Amino acid sequence: MLTARPCAAAQRQARDDVSHQPSPPLQEFTVPHPNTPQAPRPDEVAVRVGPPPLAHSIVDVIGNTPLVELHRVVAMLGLDGRILAKLEHLQPGLSKKSRVAREMVLTARAEGLLHDGQPVVELTSGNTGTGLAIACGALGHPFIAVMSKGNTVERARMMAALGAEVVLVDQAPGSRPGEVSGDDLDLVEHEAQQITASRGAFRADQFRLASSALAHERGTAEELWVQSEGTIDVFVDFVGSGGSFGGITRGLRAHNPSVRSYVVEPVGAAVLAGQRVTNPNHPIQGGGYCRTDLPLLDGADATGWIQVDGAEATEYARLLARAEGIFGGFSAGANLAAAVKVLRGQERGATVAMLVCDSGLKYLSTDLVPLDPTNEASQQ
Repeated sequence: MLTARPCAAAQRQARDDVSHQPSPPLQEFTVPHPNTPQAPRPDEVAVRVGPPPLAHSIVDVIGNTPLVELHRVVAMLGLDGRILAKLEHLQPGLSKKSRVAREMVLTARAEGLLHDGQPVVELTSGNTGTGLAIACGALGHPFIAVMSKGNTVERARMMAALGAEVVLVDQAPGSRPGEVSGDDLDLVEHEAQQITASRGAFRADQFRLASSALAHERGTAEELWVQSEGTIDVFVDFVGSGGSFGGITRGLRAHNPSVRSYVVEPVGAAVLAGQRVTNPNHPIQGGGYCRTDLPLLDGADATGWIQVDGAEATEYARLLARAEGIFGGFSAGANLAAAVKVLRGQERGATVAMLVCDSGLKYLSTDLVPLDPTNEASQQ
């Protein structure tokens, strides 16, 4: 007996109905993670993990990034404890903000706040903008990225390549190229508000929309807990919008209320630690904007605050690449520096989790990458 099959259009619509929804809880899509005392053989990895299933669109492959233990860094520095790095730079947009962009767009569509074909606008340092360019392109929304000229040119070019309209805003007087201050961000915010109003656009406000943090609370935190087998004691995070710190802290503490979380800020711009601003300009792009009005931090009390300067962030980003083969940006270096500091201090012997927030490929025009890499490597 023959059974009638749905037509191709009905099959596509069914896939769309499933695909274009906010992220489900992790247990519905977690891939088992191999856990052996020693690194498994390549054939063992293939058998245990296997390839991911066929994806309907690029938005379906966002999330589920690997978690890697930094054995070499810990051994080289003689640390007592463990550091677990979540490789968010392997997302389609090369940063953790791919999660945020997907969640903001899908949630707004589900709630009727974003209509078919309606433009989307957001200010960005380049990471959220890249994620939004991907999500909006896949779901049929024009996207306008508003960014300070202080951010790297790689970020603007990547967003444009993905179909975004990129609006670059002049920096505030006294700001330095390659370093985005809170004053620079205020100018970008003003421009984003103007464009949102004039275009009748939806504002994907990563600093205020709850979905910005929920992407990490329901996704990143759950992945961390499963992949680490519930062994995380400490989480350190360089704060920009507050979404990853707030979301992951709340998510981890839902499993273990005793998890300690440390805010990471630039030296001279540690306003969340209650310090006076002495140097708002720093090279750690994507955060440290000297803002205290960060509602996404609500309900995620910090255990402590750690300051990292630009030189430390650069040094540790280079160490991460050289020792572990993980090419992250300045914020990844800041997070690693913070992890090292807590293991040398109050969290000796703990298991510390951190994010590799974005890819070093977004900083090839900066001094993160030595001008003479051969000479630099020979001096290590």
